[in-house]
Amino acid sequence: MIRRLFNRAPPPAPVPEGLFRSFWIAGYESATHINIHGTRLDIVAAVQHDRQVADDYALLRTVGIQTARDAVRWHLVDRAGQYDFSSLAPFVAAAQQHGIQVLWDLCHYGFPDDVDLFSPQFVTRFAGYCGAVARFIHEQSDAIPFYTPINEPSFFAWSVGDRAVFHPFARGRAAEVKRQLVRAAIAGIEAIWAVDRRARIIHVDPIIHVVPPRGRPDLAQAAADQRASQWEAWDMLEGRREPSLGGDPRYLDIVGANFYYDNQWEFGGRRLHWEEGERDNRWMPLNRMLAAVWERYHRPLLLSETSHFGVGRAPWLRMITDELVTARVLGVPVEGCCLYPILDRMDWENPNHWHNSGLWDLPPDPDGTLRRALNEPYAAELRRARTLLLDEPIGHQQ
Repeated sequence: MIRRLFNRAPPPAPVPEGLFRSFWIAGYESATHINIHGTRLDIVAAVQHDRQVADDYALLRTVGIQTARDAVRWHLVDRAGQYDFSSLAPFVAAAQQHGIQVLWDLCHYGFPDDVDLFSPQFVTRFAGYCGAVARFIHEQSDAIPFYTPINEPSFFAWSVGDRAVFHPFARGRAAEVKRQLVRAAIAGIEAIWAVDRRARIIHVDPIIHVVPPRGRPDLAQAAADQRASQWEAWDMLEGRREPSLGGDPRYLDIVGANFYYDNQWEFGGRRLHWEEGERDNRWMPLNRMLAAVWERYHRPLLLSETSHFGVGRAPWLRMITDELVTARVLGVPVEGCCLYPILDRMDWENPNHWHNSGLWDLPPDPDGTLRRALNEPYAAELRRARTLLLDEPIGHQQ
């Protein structure tokens, strides 16, 4: 069915009115957690996005992108409950200068050194910070703002409480971390809405597909249980799971689904291959995964992160584009796709290892400036993608 559909070269799928200025969205890697070596990351600064933000946003317009996911860095803004917006102001100004709609992450894994993730203070400090950011942005712009309170609460909880590779390295406490992040997200939303009730809220988490290893039907239930875990944070926010956390349908506004090459695996760890010619027959097409999200929540839906690395960048985008076209033809109203990261970035654990995953690579000039070098095969595939998924919706929000 899908092959026949693509052979007919489907017409461009119009983007519904409403949410985003462009269907194709740029995502700036924004991790700020303390890694396993005890180092505080700041990828925004490491790739010089803070120094080059005006030029970076101007570059987006050259490839037809008018919307970006970017971050407010909590640990830089919140100084023991006092707020310093000097790290945020250049981003807001650059967005206004170049007409870029920004979807703001408010906690991208990192939080201030003096905040205990497991204490009630984490929730109250986060709410105060969210309200302060909302007030600052409201004073700078009349546009309807978009916020992601907690980036990837499920992955965040797994990284802290299962793998113990994010501070505070609390192995065995993943479920507790997830509940705490949901509490904080709810408190943050209320603080944002107290400032600007127009604000839209995006909740971002990975979508996954897990299967039992071949010849191991005894692990089918374990695989199904792990697969079902992808719904937990969204269900908590909506109030259908653990209602004592305070969830309510009004909090689940826009659902952002993140999807990478390693989001499908056998229970126990081996990933399923997606590549043409060696694709695992248990690989779940993305259009079906997105349909499952839509059927469960019936909320505005965004593919909020996706990309590959090296020579796989263009083939991955081709596959993703075709899957999005199929999803939309089948009635799944995906309203945007975020290429993440839009700039190459280094590994969280090894700053000398670059992933070669951006639309722009970052070769260093002699003076240490990281130059933005467009990856031509990836850019060519994006041009094709834009012919299939129109990227200038009529009547976007101002």
